[in-house]
Amino acid sequence: MRQCMDADNLHRRLKKIIGQVQAIDRMIDEDVPCEDVLAQMNAAKSAIHKCGQIVLEGHIRHCVKDGLEHGDPDRTIEDFTKAVERFANSVTRSTPKTVGITDKSVA
Repeated sequence: MRQCMDADNLHRRLKKIIGQVQAIDRMIDEDVPCEDVLAQMNAAKSAIHKCGQIVLEGHIRHCVKDGLEHGDPDRTIEDFTKAVERFANSVTRSTPKTVGITDKSVA
């Protein structure tokens, strides 16, 4: 698995994300406006998503390529499809939904 991705790049990005999350935690304690907290949360979420893209790209370039060339192509495609679905589901599950907000409750 490690050979499939740029581990140094991912570690660097993850350390930055850890710093972002720690800053968000401090913002909550410091009573920073919700909009600012949400903006920082969105930045951290985007950074996590980018890490996922990097892992997926490495998976394609190494694991999928190797599986197609030297392994079982059908199994490789099936496994890749599952990996993409997992990644896509993590994106769609995090999409904001309007919960309990109606025109009456905003007015």
